[in-house]
Amino acid sequence: MSDSKFTIPVVQELLDSELSERSPVPSLQEKILAIRNSLRPGQQQMADWQSGPLAISAVPGAGKSTGMAAAAAIAIARQYERLSFRRQLVVVTFTRSAAANIKAKIRKFLRDDLHLPQTGFFVYTLHGLALNIANRHSDLSGLQLENVTLITPTQSHRFIRTAVEQWIANNPDRYLRLLEGHQFDGEETERLRRQSVLRTEVLPELANTVIHEAKSSGISPELLREWSKQTTDEYGILSVAAGLYEQYQNLMRSRDFIDYDDMILAALRVLENDSARRVEQNQVFAVFEDEAQDSSPLQTQLLEILASDGEYQRENSPLSTQHSALSIQHSALSTQHSALNLVRVGDPNQAINSTFTPADPIYFRQFCEECDRIKQLATMDQAGRSTRIIIEAANFALKWINNQWLALTNNKQQTPGNRQVPFRLQTIRPVEAGDPQTNANPAAVGRGLELYTPDDIHHTVKLLSQRVIELFGEDPTKNSAAILVRENRQGRWLAEALTSVCKEHNITLYDVGERDRRSHVPQEILALLQFCDRPHSPDYLKAALEALVQRQLIPTQDLNALASLPEEFLYPSPLAATQPETVQKAARLCRSLLRARLELPLYQLISFLALTLNYDQAELATVDKLAERVNQQIAGNSSMGGMLSALSEIVSSERFEPVETEDSEERYTRRGQLTIITMHKAKGLDWDYVFLPFLHENLIPGRFWVPPQSQFLGDFTLSEVARAQIRATLHEESVIPDVSQAWEVAKNLKTSEEYRLLYVAMTRAKLLLWMSAAQKAPFTWSKPDNLQEQVPCPVFPALKRQFPECVMNLAI
Repeated sequence: MSDSKFTIPVVQELLDSELSERSPVPSLQEKILAIRNSLRPGQQQMADWQSGPLAISAVPGAGKSTGMAAAAAIAIARQYERLSFRRQLVVVTFTRSAAANIKAKIRKFLRDDLHLPQTGFFVYTLHGLALNIANRHSDLSGLQLENVTLITPTQSHRFIRTAVEQWIANNPDRYLRLLEGHQFDGEETERLRRQSVLRTEVLPELANTVIHEAKSSGISPELLREWSKQTTDEYGILSVAAGLYEQYQNLMRSRDFIDYDDMILAALRVLENDSARRVEQNQVFAVFEDEAQDSSPLQTQLLEILASDGEYQRENSPLSTQHSALSIQHSALSTQHSALNLVRVGDPNQAINSTFTPADPIYFRQFCEECDRIKQLATMDQAGRSTRIIIEAANFALKWINNQWLALTNNKQQTPGNRQVPFRLQTIRPVEAGDPQTNANPAAVGRGLELYTPDDIHHTVKLLSQRVIELFGEDPTKNSAAILVRENRQGRWLAEALTSVCKEHNITLYDVGERDRRSHVPQEILALLQFCDRPHSPDYLKAALEALVQRQLIPTQDLNALASLPEEFLYPSPLAATQPETVQKAARLCRSLLRARLELPLYQLISFLALTLNYDQAELATVDKLAERVNQQIAGNSSMGGMLSALSEIVSSERFEPVETEDSEERYTRRGQLTIITMHKAKGLDWDYVFLPFLHENLIPGRFWVPPQSQFLGDFTLSEVARAQIRATLHEESVIPDVSQAWEVAKNLKTSEEYRLLYVAMTRAKLLLWMSAAQKAPFTWSKPDNLQEQVPCPVFPALKRQFPECVMNLAI
């Protein structure tokens, strides 16, 4: 595995000749001052940093990366002033593209503004930094990179599924208790249905959630079992989770597989060694972290150790901690054993990953609070990206949502320590006169903010199309625009509806989700092939049906009921009850797949499946590439078993995933292009015009609901209860919440994150923010033609009341 996949190293150069020619110290100080004076107030506080911890809480569009690059270049220049070239600045960010971007900006400051060598720093992703440390000390980390395979485990990953099966075999009594759930009368069909739900949905989801949550916080299966003794729920959810986690870890070790959390843990194993820790710390004079709100506890711990000047003493081991990440942070900032040279920049109000990753904005909020106590907190609250009406709308939405949340929770006061409110109180301010950013806070296009209430989703497309045509005008290459959707199915439907309009007016339509869907081609083909090979397996039948539903080839229905009795579903006897039309359609399609398996040569099977799945041209090209790879691997052993083995390896190792290039952001924001992209993926990007259609309450903030098929366990999901219980312990709450309390916490977490996601989406717009909530919309976007009355997202009517001049009169 190449390190270059995770790091962006800055090559060390010979400095002697360049240093002998560098400007005198006063001249360098003047250049530093010139950079500093060109920055906004919040950025200047970052540039003034010389030592110790510093937190920067930034609003959207405040110029975080530019400010960090300038501060990094100034910090490096000060090292040159001191003639200290042995230590480097480590800059850490979230993605490879962001790392490439900030690296280029630091180099530009060093080259063009300071006239210094472009050295003295490294830029990493968090996992790239960890991998670099682990690789340098492989004897301590236990990672031999030439012998291991990196995976990203998901709920459907074979290791998760295998761990579930092994846990069931080893814990029959606990499994039986789950199977019984509530109101079980012992009927065989219901028993088979519940088995399918537990084995393919409930337990894999619980395992996936807890493995991510626990591992990223340094929690072992043994510690989870200890925590489970403090709970009283009837299923022993944390105990079940600990068993699944343990089985997964055993499988990973036995096969020499690692995941991303293993990289962090391996680096921390290195840093537990006094000698290795000193070696690593002596190479670093400071650590700058971007997007700090998305760090997990162990990632934060890794950066704190590296940023410590001298001995870094903890009362606990990073690998067997029974302390929370918050107490670790507090001790790190107040310790007298080390000076923490750590600058963390982030926006807790843009934390939008905490319901499906271990990231939690509470950790960065805590860091900000601790820094505030020692007068080391700065706020970057001036933003020049958007026109003033968009800033006012975003600020209003933030305050309105917080007030509503406080009213519902009977807590009328918002204090800095109130960690559960959706937003941190910080207001976006327009920039001051003379700001260096060109066209800062530009003039609005139209009303700047436009609020629509169409009749239905088809009316929405008509209004949106008309506005797009007007905005792009005679010169489509002049501006950029994006439609931000909550889920990919909305994007797919919109792309089909807008294709002809965009083609007619020479507007490029780019559906980002379509490219992402192509990366799932190997998994879909594997699911159908496994079904063809073993059609009587309930698991394989269900996976194949899920792929067909996802491709909208068969209607959405209760797949567990179909998969629990494969023979009865595929080949019903003459005495069986007549199947509903939806079931008959699914059965006919499945039988056609089995017939193809018997009639077609093996090498044609993958192509046939691609045509059955109704792939488009780009997906078919992906299938051709996949088939070629598989045929190469099974040359000389052409069999169904060989094909399945090759495909499984491709899917599990993720070697077939498309590689992200450094211009990915540019690809999404090209001028003359209308981009359809999810709100999550839009974070960090901006466009002249942003469209937010389909703002309905059932999606934002959405409902935390229990799938009907798993309601026999109770009015909650095991995975979300476990997540809330684990986080309560990490957040140093006095007791682990019971099931009902944990479920309420989980619902609040989701609501908060969905509102933060809307805030991120609103702040992507520069000149015009177009928002709509149709009166009629689908209940689920898997059935877009099934329209019914929908309640708008609660923020939308509030915006209409606050900005009546922005409400569009559709009658006119």
